[in-house]
Amino acid sequence: MIIFLRNAIYFLPQLLISFFFMTDLDVSICKKYIKMITNIVIMSLIICISLAFWILSMTASTYYGNLQPISPWRWLFSVVVPVLIASNGFEKKSLDHSGALGGLIVGFILTIANFSFFTSLLMFFLSSSKLTKWKGEIKKRLDSEYKEGGQRNWIQVFCNGAVPTELALLYMIESGPGEIPIDFSKQHSASWLCLSLLAALACCAGDTWASEIGPVLSRSPPRLITTWEKVPVGTNGGVTIVGLVSSLLGGTFVGIAYFLTQLVFVNEFG
Repeated sequence: MIIFLRNAIYFLPQLLISFFFMTDLDVSICKKYIKMITNIVIMSLIICISLAFWILSMTASTYYGNLQPISPWRWLFSVVVPVLIASNGFEKKSLDHSGALGGLIVGFILTIANFSFFTSLLMFFLSSSKLTKWKGEIKKRLDSEYKEGGQRNWIQVFCNGAVPTELALLYMIESGPGEIPIDFSKQHSASWLCLSLLAALACCAGDTWASEIGPVLSRSPPRLITTWEKVPVGTNGGVTIVGLVSSLLGGTFVGIAYFLTQLVFVNEFG
């Protein structure tokens, strides 16, 4: 971050001069440093927002004793780890620039809310990224719109992550950040929010696993789920046995990640 700031301070005057006086500064270099400065601004805003979460949590826990405050270590983990994961996804071309920023926001909110949410999201992201790149040559032949590397932009990130993010925010309003057992007798509303978030991530994982595995391994053409007529590969609503089994495995994979995290961080169940 210090190196980025130093470079930004050094090159910003040059960029401004080139814009105002129309010099021959290379366009690609200009775009590169504009993107770098944009990243610095966005990262600064994210850190400020995350600090605001922490301050609001401490304030709320002071006036409302039933809410658990965000610990400094949880805040630090929720900032650093999503940054590392989003950066790695960007470097491996699993996410484009906007997708990495969107994933950073989603990852921060889910991580600071509940570590079980974080591991479920992480397993969904890692497995989906691997499967999207798996058998890329075959998928390219089957689908003319297949994009090499399967880079996800901010729209795709928020299509999968918007509902879990909203549920994570409601969960923190209901019970504060932290891990709780799913127990409807003691934490009725929070338990429903946990299950709803898990179901949302499991559905996303199931859909991705089915769409990435089914077309490659299925020996029979997909059938439209409404009329059971045969349809071309990639048709919305087209299903195969392999795809349905893959969908079940994808949702189960996310559920197992949630359960194992509960075993580690929750001291008692029921």
